[in-house]
Amino acid sequence: MTQAAQIPAPEMKAQELQRAFDVFNQVSLELTQAYEGLQARVESLTAELAVANGELRRQYQEKEALSERLSLLLNALPAGVVVLDSAAQISEANPVARQMLGQAIIGSDWQALVRSRLVASDAPDEWQLDARRVAIAESPLDSAGGRLLLIHDITVAHQLKADVERHQRLAAMGEMAASLAHQLRTPLATALLYSANLAQPELSDAARTRFAGKATEQLKRLERLIQDVLLFARGESIGRDVIPAASLITEVGQTIAPLCREKGVNFRVACEVGGSIIIGSRKALGGALLNLLENALQACEGRAGAEVCLDAAIVGRELRVGVRDTGGGIAPDAQARIFEPFFTTRGQGTGLGLAIALGVARAHGGSIEVSSVPGQGSEFILHLPCGVAGDKKE
Repeated sequence: MTQAAQIPAPEMKAQELQRAFDVFNQVSLELTQAYEGLQARVESLTAELAVANGELRRQYQEKEALSERLSLLLNALPAGVVVLDSAAQISEANPVARQMLGQAIIGSDWQALVRSRLVASDAPDEWQLDARRVAIAESPLDSAGGRLLLIHDITVAHQLKADVERHQRLAAMGEMAASLAHQLRTPLATALLYSANLAQPELSDAARTRFAGKATEQLKRLERLIQDVLLFARGESIGRDVIPAASLITEVGQTIAPLCREKGVNFRVACEVGGSIIIGSRKALGGALLNLLENALQACEGRAGAEVCLDAAIVGRELRVGVRDTGGGIAPDAQARIFEPFFTTRGQGTGLGLAIALGVARAHGGSIEVSSVPGQGSEFILHLPCGVAGDKKE
């Protein structure tokens, strides 16, 4: 008989039940421990969540306060602020911008508004808006292609600048009035002298013709002097001509070439400007370059093998035009004054040519620099901002 058979059935069932209770108790204990651990973890996560929510709430409050301050700042700014989306539609505008451009500009197309309300001025990034003159600065806003436009009303500043420049010109004229009077009197007196000789009855036809030519020459000199004075006093109107740089260089080169041949001076042109363009006054820029070339030609007169070079090249977004000669050069003390009104080293000069050329360059957003070595020659370089064909202001 086996051992299991020897254990009574009730005792065996009690043992099995006891084992079941033991397993149940063990599992219950493990579940209780797991529950307690889970409850502790939940409490920990709840505490962490409360801290995170508090931090988020604090950040939100700070950002809300910052947003409110920025909104107050934008509303208080004296400049207009316009926000464009990726499609160049106006999504936001501060009160000053709405006052300038209209209260109902939200949702409008910016390019259409530019075409209908803004007129390009003679200066880059400046526009005429009704009776105002405004400057517009543009900055990228985000990776989605938005833009931020800052619109400044520079009407008063522009007028003040024009008044200051005019007063400076008038002051310079007042300081040099005595020199100007002398320069006017000399050709006038010479012309009167030649004209008086024409009245002599015994004068031969050849002498009469010569005296008439001399008188005419002095009167033309007087006329040019007066024109230069008026141009300097009035200032040059820049205009909005679209000028291909290559055609401008070709034009002034063709004008000066015959004069160089007549004086026996070699003339060379090097033009590598591609399709670049300049916005401004073709007449004013051409006159400034011709003035530099005529000065170079006069510096070469009487020098064997002398040469005048006209070089033009594009450096970045800038046109650089160099006028170089192999003349006598400019003394160092004179180099510091050559752009002063009425300063001249030539007896027949008005002293206004270089001052006018510099004024034209500055009015076009450029400048003129000079380098010279006495006895070896001089070089004047005209710097002008330029673009390429097809560029246009938005």
